[in-house]
Amino acid sequence: MKLGLVAALGRLLVAVGLFGCLSQATYAQAPANPATSEAAPAAAAVATAPSPAAAGSESAAAPAKAALLESAANPYGVGALWAQGDFVARGTLLILILMSMATWYVLITKLIEQAKIIKQAQAIGDEFWHGTVTAKVAELDAESPFRYIGDKAVQGAAKFASVSANIDLQTWLATLLQRAAGKVQSKLQIGLAVLATVGSTAPFVGLFGTVWGIYHALVSIGISGQASIDKVAGPVGEALIMTAIGLAVAVPAVLGYNWLVRRNKQIMESVTSFSGDLHAALLAEVKR
Repeated sequence: MKLGLVAALGRLLVAVGLFGCLSQATYAQAPANPATSEAAPAAAAVATAPSPAAAGSESAAAPAKAALLESAANPYGVGALWAQGDFVARGTLLILILMSMATWYVLITKLIEQAKIIKQAQAIGDEFWHGTVTAKVAELDAESPFRYIGDKAVQGAAKFASVSANIDLQTWLATLLQRAAGKVQSKLQIGLAVLATVGSTAPFVGLFGTVWGIYHALVSIGISGQASIDKVAGPVGEALIMTAIGLAVAVPAVLGYNWLVRRNKQIMESVTSFSGDLHAALLAEVKR
């Protein structure tokens, strides 16, 4: 019986020892598992994180892509206005284009003409009046308005003998010079009426195109039965392009008109001064 108790006690001690060994092994392995679990997400984050160069290229390409998508998504503009407009809208747009072309043609040609005349006026100095008037007038440019006035005055002085019984020389020459200066002024004003007409009517032509476009846009919206902001804002905004084009045509015409009028005034002052000096020189030459 003692031997049985000793054997049972030995088995109990062996079981307690094995249980202690297993507990220590489990406790030693437990801290390693959290470290492994924490390291795994960090490695995954490092693996999936984009490089600085790639991030920079993506951020630089983002605005270009956005602009491309915006231009592709916007179906409205001048091209759509022409493609979708009827004959009235297209005719209005053509009229505005013709007005703009006429404005710039008149403005450029008149500026060149005025610059040439101003240069010719500056070429007439004090030495011009030294010598006979006929010889000095013949030296002027054939296309110059000063040459035209001089020829008329010289021809009038030569014809004075046939009218001397009815008018004196001074009045005769003054009348001829005044008439010649008036023709020069009329020639300088050629084209200004075009600028005045375009400047005063182009905004209203553009406004007519806008009203016509809005009318058709509202009719289309009413037929479709959809009055949301995306259905209204696009067609109405497209119609307003006509008003912007009308203003863009009118503003250069008005500014050009005022500029040319001021330069014409400067030229006519030179013409009037030349006519007065020529009148005095011819009187002095005839009386010699």
